[in-house]
Amino acid sequence: MIKLNEEKRQTESLPIVKAKLPDKVAIPLSQHLGKICQPIVTAGDSVKTGQLIATLSEKAVFSPIHSSISGKVKAIQDYPHPVLGTSKAILIESDGLDASIGFSPRSKEDISKLTPDDLRKIIFDAGIVGMGGAGFPTYIKLSPPKPIDSLILNGAECEPYLTSDNRIMIEKTKEILLGVEIIVKCTGVKNVYITIEDNKPEAIEAFKDSILNTQYSIRIIKSAYPQGGEKQLIKTVLKREVPSGKLPFDIGALAQNVATTYAVYEAVYLGKPLYERVVTMTGDCLEHPANLLTRIGTPIKDLIEQCGPLKKEPKKIIFGGPMMGIAQYTDEVPVIKSTTGVLLLSEKMAKVREEEVCIRCGACIRACSLGLMPCLINLSSEKSMWAEAKAYRALDCMECGLCNYVCPAKRQLTQSVKRAKWEIK
Repeated sequence: MIKLNEEKRQTESLPIVKAKLPDKVAIPLSQHLGKICQPIVTAGDSVKTGQLIATLSEKAVFSPIHSSISGKVKAIQDYPHPVLGTSKAILIESDGLDASIGFSPRSKEDISKLTPDDLRKIIFDAGIVGMGGAGFPTYIKLSPPKPIDSLILNGAECEPYLTSDNRIMIEKTKEILLGVEIIVKCTGVKNVYITIEDNKPEAIEAFKDSILNTQYSIRIIKSAYPQGGEKQLIKTVLKREVPSGKLPFDIGALAQNVATTYAVYEAVYLGKPLYERVVTMTGDCLEHPANLLTRIGTPIKDLIEQCGPLKKEPKKIIFGGPMMGIAQYTDEVPVIKSTTGVLLLSEKMAKVREEEVCIRCGACIRACSLGLMPCLINLSSEKSMWAEAKAYRALDCMECGLCNYVCPAKRQLTQSVKRAKWEIK
């Protein structure tokens, strides 16, 4: 792991503010790991905020999708997607009323009577997925097939520029801890570790003050990249290593992102589906960077306008952080459930150096926190030797981008590993 320039000063002290209600949203039918949802509305239908608009009737890995505004469905069509390039999306035009379906809050007493299965159904119905970027349906993660003993609340947020998790930890500490209680009840874990990097002093103090009468432990870890990765965090906190091809539950552990945990609280206590999330808007092009509570489906051009005017013309618009984020080809791309931030970088900051010949220095091997050999996967990929790439454990790669970062020849190692994974699968 490596200490990176964090570049968080622009937004780390800025409180969360509500983004303007969008005039229209484009809500993709694929916002999760698993099978694509099918719409249950058609063009011309009126919908309300929080209304279920896409799901599946069959048993499959998926997460239901809800409307983020009230208004009229204009179309269901192909639309730009921040991860997939394009995807079917439900286009909704706002009526300006933001009329909700009416949520049903629950008291702590009500919740105490719910079984783990009841809680998992509420979380499923709310459409909650991993909001740190993975998008894995949370109800499945809270149904481990083996006993687990430890829960790690992931407040690392190690990507440069991003501060949405940090602000949630500062501003919604008690709500996150109520979400932790729900996760503990679902999984039966005995040990809870609240893990925060040492570059977030406000969040650390907020949790220290809030867990005095609990059995939870705070683990303050040194800020490093990619510390927030699930496997890396488990190794740092529990000194356990997730074997190749295995998952955290295989070694009795569960890591849960703080934003996801807050969404669990909202679903169970407030009866609120996941139709909005906090997004960090930042980069050297924005006059007014911000942490915006944003409706799912909002085109990023709306957010850019709210944070404008532009100081410089962006050379790259990236969804996520600079290490694992994905560059976009249009500002019509909508925010989805796993959008942690939007980064606008000028030509100076986004300069791409030309690839040179690999000098066999081994920097990528030394930097890889999973013990992979990116240079050899890269060579296999260039020669379309997919069996060899698989043997070099390409499928274990978490695509953190650290090999690209340290390579003196500026080889596009991560991109070649991504291609190898695609071809192998």
